[in-house]
Amino acid sequence: QVQLVESGGGLVQAGGSLRLSCAASGRTFSNYAMGWFRQTPGKEREFVAAISRSGGAIYYADSVKGRFTISRDNAKNTVSLQMNSLKPEDTAVYYCAIDRHGLHWTIAPDEYDLRGQGTQVTVSS
Repeated sequence: QVQLVESGGGLVQAGGSLRLSCAASGRTFSNYAMGWFRQTPGKEREFVAAISRSGGAIYYADSVKGRFTISRDNAKNTVSLQMNSLKPEDTAVYYCAIDRHGLHWTIAPDEYDLRGQGTQVTVSS
């Protein structure tokens, strides 16, 4: 089973940038679509972005479109989320996720498993 470890969170002022990374264990990383979710206490978990196995298909939530960029490096077993023009409402714990069935592409949130501990992103106003 592929395990995920997120990193790169922190405290940043509004308008700033952060880059989150997710390192995946296992040799089959390239067989899975990958995604990012975020969770704020008292709110529903939000599906933020996803990328297909090859990187040829990408999804963004409307709330982050134009500001966030998801990418992956299958040779290094990593997926990243570049976050620019951050807003206070982006404050959340961010989780890397893997498509549990090894589908080529899905943007159904229920198809993804969150297997890491998450990384906190705090944006101050």
